[in-house]
Amino acid sequence: MRRPADRPAGRARPWRGRRLRERLLGEGLVVLALAGWWLAARGMPDFILPGPLAVAERVVDFFFLSGIVDDSLISTLRVASSVVVAVVLGGALAFVPRLWPAGEAIVHERIKPFLNSFPSVGWAILASIWFGPSNLSVIFVQVAILTPFCLVNISEGLKELDRELLEMARSFTRNPLKVFWRITVPLLMPYVVAALRIAYGVGWKIALVSELFGAESGIGFLMLRALTASDAVTLFAACFAIVLIFIAGERLVIDPLSRRFAVR
Repeated sequence: MRRPADRPAGRARPWRGRRLRERLLGEGLVVLALAGWWLAARGMPDFILPGPLAVAERVVDFFFLSGIVDDSLISTLRVASSVVVAVVLGGALAFVPRLWPAGEAIVHERIKPFLNSFPSVGWAILASIWFGPSNLSVIFVQVAILTPFCLVNISEGLKELDRELLEMARSFTRNPLKVFWRITVPLLMPYVVAALRIAYGVGWKIALVSELFGAESGIGFLMLRALTASDAVTLFAACFAIVLIFIAGERLVIDPLSRRFAVR
């Protein structure tokens, strides 16, 4: 007769086997893609399609070669700063209708449609005119594009707050700041983390555009120099370096925050 304690272990084996098969399939597809890339690149010059080994060597330079490392770090700091500012600004705009009901039309019928629809290239060109090539120019572009994403997410979070829990909190204290920090902020944090995740992903997508127009440093500037020199190896390596930096930021910062503030 099987003991009850043995049953969970028995059920765990098929799950582990399925997980292993999924990992093998995923890694196998990556290997096949690399093999296909290598075969396709064999008959082409490097300025059109470089091989994976040459690109991998250049990717290493983005993390270890002096000078290029500085550009990688500058781009990372710009994206991180822009994401933080966009989350704060988007959250502040989301709270306007809650604190001032008449502001609902201003925020959601005027500001949000304008920010959502204004073209990214337009922001980049305006920033280069107003601020010239500088960190401020790049951060301005990224914040302008990321803010509506944060505004939408945090606004939805405010709509989903537990009203009964807030009323109960107000019955225990008349201090609105205590209610805000101890009840509203913890309830809202899953939506803030979701806004952070979206802004971080989109931020890297637009980082290169903003740096192409308004910076003299960063990965986007390196790609512009590589384009003028027909250096496809650096172009490919820059894209893969961004992927690695993005994954590192998501695994080391955003995923722990998501687990910390997950809805239970």
